[in-house]
Amino acid sequence: MALIIRNLRLAPEENEALLFSKAAAALGVHGDDVKNLRIVRRSLDARKKSDVHFLYSVRVETDGEETLLKRCGSDVEREEKQERTPIRHGDKKLCGRPVVVGSGPCGMFAALTLAREGYRPVVIERGAPVEQRSGEVERFFSTGELNEDSNVLFGEGGAGTFSDGKLTTRIKDPKCKDVLCDLARFGAEESAIYDAKPHIGTDVLRKVVAGIRGEILSLGGEYRFLTKVTGLTVEQGELRAVAAEGGMIQTSACILACGHSARDVYAFLNGEGVELAGKPFAAGVRIEHPREMIDAAQLGRFAGNPRIGAAEYHLTDKQGDRGVYTFCMCPGGYVVASASEKGGVVTNGMSYSDRGGKNSNSAIVVSVSPEDFGYGAMNGIAFQRELERAAYQLGGGGYLAPAQRAADFLSKRPSKGFGGIEPTYRPGTTPCDLSRCLPDFIADGIRKALPVFGRMLKGFDIGDAVLTAVESRTSSCVRIARNADYQSPSARGLFPAGEGAGYAGGIVSAAVDGVRAAEALIGIFASGGYDD
Repeated sequence: MALIIRNLRLAPEENEALLFSKAAAALGVHGDDVKNLRIVRRSLDARKKSDVHFLYSVRVETDGEETLLKRCGSDVEREEKQERTPIRHGDKKLCGRPVVVGSGPCGMFAALTLAREGYRPVVIERGAPVEQRSGEVERFFSTGELNEDSNVLFGEGGAGTFSDGKLTTRIKDPKCKDVLCDLARFGAEESAIYDAKPHIGTDVLRKVVAGIRGEILSLGGEYRFLTKVTGLTVEQGELRAVAAEGGMIQTSACILACGHSARDVYAFLNGEGVELAGKPFAAGVRIEHPREMIDAAQLGRFAGNPRIGAAEYHLTDKQGDRGVYTFCMCPGGYVVASASEKGGVVTNGMSYSDRGGKNSNSAIVVSVSPEDFGYGAMNGIAFQRELERAAYQLGGGGYLAPAQRAADFLSKRPSKGFGGIEPTYRPGTTPCDLSRCLPDFIADGIRKALPVFGRMLKGFDIGDAVLTAVESRTSSCVRIARNADYQSPSARGLFPAGEGAGYAGGIVSAAVDGVRAAEALIGIFASGGYDD
């Protein structure tokens, strides 16, 4: 039996080796009596700027554990064993190998689960392998030459590969731990398993993605890169084939993990009668501040401590019935060009693992609902596209992004240049009046929220802060219907999953949804018995 000890406190300058003595003190035993200590949770408590510290939960083994449980307080408890239940395999014949559409977090972990259970999936990815994709992304940043199928949003690893790599999630599924353990096994820091707010960084994520591909291939899986899915064959409510560039793929099971920007996929699904619905999302701009300013505001005298790293924030406000909030915060990061269609500007945020960039950024977004864009399944896409094309035109073409100083935005006057904060967006920015590319309710919502956020976080509404438009792809604006068994009610054998299907929001939740979709497929269909 092992014990879990919670709320062990370390100052930022204290070494984690001290956890042994602190654990012993919590149990009232000698330090030598504590064996096999392992960190299971680490969080940073920065609520008081004068008293920033880490809180740990650790697992230990020691003698006399039953006696210790009786005399210790509520911070010591017995470790609960998690029994792993084997995945039940179904007996329905699987005609053809299972297909996974998309290789973002959802598709990767769906394919990995299938491969480990002997199903040898075929992964269809419209973009390039991550190594080639990285070069194409850098070419776009440098030259403005967009590859519509291999970019920040499309390609192996999905949109999360070019992000801060946050691994936080609000879902409580026990499979979150399994996903984090796999990410660590493929190259992420072990701390990703136990940190309260883990992140990987885009540089490490690229290595992890390639490692996952390697295991899928070693287990008999197959990847078809630079291949778009163009349709489905459904007969009598059953999936029969997936149409892709290069020919039809006969299959009775497909996990559709297309990502939130696969607008052509939504279009052919809608045309083929697969049940879709519009869903709320959020849109707005990116805001940049000096990293050192944000660190000082959040961490006080502990700013710059290497063990703490760059500071994070999350701010929320309510403007009438609408939420206004910061999203996808990238400490020491960069605002990145995330277009996937010609003639549209899209922004996102990205950090490397060291979070060492001179600026920190986040999105400031306003909630958007079908009441704003109409209740048709495809209306949200039309709304997003309108925002992105307006931003492209206001930027002057060439994927230059329109940008504005916060002081000018608040005063409703165009910016003619930038002050002490240099925008990080490439290929470049055009100073202007952002209200010319934002609907009034989004511009007004951000304008009202900025001073509110400035009271929450000192300096947030500083005049030289840079706002860059447009942040339009926060989440899917379409939900692909599915039943409790993860199958589409319109096409049995089609398993819509992940962020693109409207069932996840972030790397870990998308990965878990992919695992769940794969397990649902496995529970229906038998492995083997199909030809290559």
